[in-house]
Amino acid sequence: MNRFLALSGISSRRGAEEYIRDGRVTVNGETTTGLATQVAPGDKVEVDGRIVKNQEFVYLLLNKPAGFLTTRSDERSRNTIYDLLPAELPNLAHVGRLDKESEGLLLLTNDGDLAFRITHPKFKLEKEYLVTLDREFQPKDSPRTQKGVYLSEGRARFDAILKLNSRQVRVVVTQGLKRQVRRIFAALGYKVTRLQRVRIGPLTGRGLRSRDVRSLSQSEVDLLKKPRSGNLSVPVSAGRKKGKIDAMLER
Repeated sequence: MNRFLALSGISSRRGAEEYIRDGRVTVNGETTTGLATQVAPGDKVEVDGRIVKNQEFVYLLLNKPAGFLTTRSDERSRNTIYDLLPAELPNLAHVGRLDKESEGLLLLTNDGDLAFRITHPKFKLEKEYLVTLDREFQPKDSPRTQKGVYLSEGRARFDAILKLNSRQVRVVVTQGLKRQVRRIFAALGYKVTRLQRVRIGPLTGRGLRSRDVRSLSQSEVDLLKKPRSGNLSVPVSAGRKKGKIDAMLER
């Protein structure tokens, strides 16, 4: 029951548990206080007398430009990523974040289970970044980035690093610490001048221009839900069926 309520968008799973314990939830007119109560197809579930319906999940991939905050609102009225989305979209949460000056891929969804799978370190979902530095990257520092440097939260490391040219590298991260990429390089004496997230698990931004957003196909969602991350690159599918969310995005 608590999962059903959380997935419906009524509240978080913890909030749903409180509704149930407080006797505010009924199934087919009968009050239930059991967290493990099963909801069958056709059951009428109500919270405080209001019917709860299954929520349609929405999955969006945004290519965030620099200069936008990853937050729903800002007290100083600065630009946020939600300014890039149609106002009539459902209430979507950003999955993880990119700081204001960082660019690249960001997922938005109302599927809390998938968001948890993407952000929790135990699932080791890879995020790949293209990093531009203020000076030439020294090969001797590669092993140090993978062995790890110590930040306030503990040891932070890259899972992989590849030097592309004198000042550009690609790195893969599964930890997800705050501003991890910038802070690791800072600990080694470098300043990141440009940071772009180019991959989230199997998803790449191929064909997605800066500021553009698109919905995920079901096959892409299924890949994200697999219990391991991979190095697959999933391009934009030209044959993907479009729905009402796509129509909103194309306006």
